[in-house]
Amino acid sequence: MKKPALLVLAAGMGSRYGGLKQIDPVGPAGEIILDYSIYDAIQSGFGKVVFVIRHDIEEIFREKVGSKWENRIQVEYAFQELENLPAPYTLPAGRTKPWGTGHAILSAQNKINEPFAAINADDFYGRSGYMLLSKAFAENPEPEKQHFMVGFTLRNTLSENGTVSRGICVKDQNDCLTGVTERTDILPAPGGAAQFKDSDGTVYPLTGDEIASMNFWGFMPSIFNHLGGLFEDFLSRKGSEMKSEFYIPFAVSELIAKKQIAVKVMNSTDSWFGVTYREDKPAVEQAIRNLINSGIYPSPLE
Repeated sequence: MKKPALLVLAAGMGSRYGGLKQIDPVGPAGEIILDYSIYDAIQSGFGKVVFVIRHDIEEIFREKVGSKWENRIQVEYAFQELENLPAPYTLPAGRTKPWGTGHAILSAQNKINEPFAAINADDFYGRSGYMLLSKAFAENPEPEKQHFMVGFTLRNTLSENGTVSRGICVKDQNDCLTGVTERTDILPAPGGAAQFKDSDGTVYPLTGDEIASMNFWGFMPSIFNHLGGLFEDFLSRKGSEMKSEFYIPFAVSELIAKKQIAVKVMNSTDSWFGVTYREDKPAVEQAIRNLINSGIYPSPLE
């Protein structure tokens, strides 16, 4: 089997590149969160990274990110552009919002013909998820149907600085995903528990042990056989709208409901890190330092 690829969804990075949190250094030698994701993928046996970006940030992205890794792993680029639509669909006048994560993954279809992990550019996932996916890809008994999702224990994804929204995963007795319930306004609670507010303001408890989806997917290349048709269905229904998006969790849920795919949920033992709030950055920097001190990462990251 080919080595798996890492697909990085980075088209959301803006043209004013230097001011965005995605390239804000968090490592002691100026590393950004994405650098650690690529390093972890390499350590887990991945052989290629594909960055999904926009043409207007290509030059600065190649300079600031891609060039650092070209001697370590095969680096390729795919482009997510608003006008990149299947015939006969065209971009509605005035639309400026991207078409969503499902469209971003489709944008890389011509660059990937091996199993791949799809991640957000600005989330720190830790190495265990990549290790889990690498093993799962190699041992997949149904490569035309079986896909994967790396979930995180809910308490390991929360912020002490404000509320977060998380997709709470529901799975069956075989650890296969059956649904994702979006919960908003989630806060930590004493003892490692959590709580969330419903739309009417009612507070509900969570154990903290729930599995949260953080947009860390493991797909076989057969997923492209389904996504194109779903995107065309989306465009036929919502393509004239200014803000509707084709999200990958919704696409996956629809394919599961139709029994066209199965998605096995694997639980990462690592903590997820992200800079949801400006006040989160010092905690992320400290967490990176702790991992360096534990010998997980070298410094500088080479």
